[in-house]
Amino acid sequence: MNYADSLDRALDALPERNEEQSRLSIPDPAGETDGAFTRLTNIGDIADALGRDVEHVHRNVQRELGTNGQLDENRARYNGSFTVADFEAAIDEYVAEYVTCTECGLPDTRLVTEDGVDMLRCEACGAFRPVAKRAAKTQSSSGPAVEEGTTYELEITGTGRKGDGVAEKGKFTIFVSGAREGQTVRAIVERTSGTLAFARVV
Repeated sequence: MNYADSLDRALDALPERNEEQSRLSIPDPAGETDGAFTRLTNIGDIADALGRDVEHVHRNVQRELGTNGQLDENRARYNGSFTVADFEAAIDEYVAEYVTCTECGLPDTRLVTEDGVDMLRCEACGAFRPVAKRAAKTQSSSGPAVEEGTTYELEITGTGRKGDGVAEKGKFTIFVSGAREGQTVRAIVERTSGTLAFARVV
């Protein structure tokens, strides 16, 4: 058997799991304005793509948006006016905290409860970590403000749904295009929304 045949056989023997399941394909949020409310009409499809319970996704979207809402099967309604970008940012934060493995960067994880603690276990590399939400997200008056047009030095501690770096500064979660987890970068904030901010590397 020549080298090429041996290589083909070895590749055929590899499990297909990482080839298919490691790619996270999430539907774009579909938002509808309804008077004083905004609907997320495909939250069920988003939860299915993430492999998470829709109620869990809904609760965390509420928290990221800083509002209350109602879940009706595969649709959710939130008090206030929100854009698709707001929903995208909230889902990015959810993915960084509850889906993506911080060791290997893959989404091949399970959310489990062990001894009363929610844990994220990675089926790709075996890593695990607690997923208790950081207190900074609930302290509306703590930490410095993040202002549009200002440049900050940021430590990238996570990865968002679209591959952007994720950093924390006071009560703000900042999504940084062009940055990767583990880097420390200088980035300019282009837009803020509640406690979410969007920046790019300079």
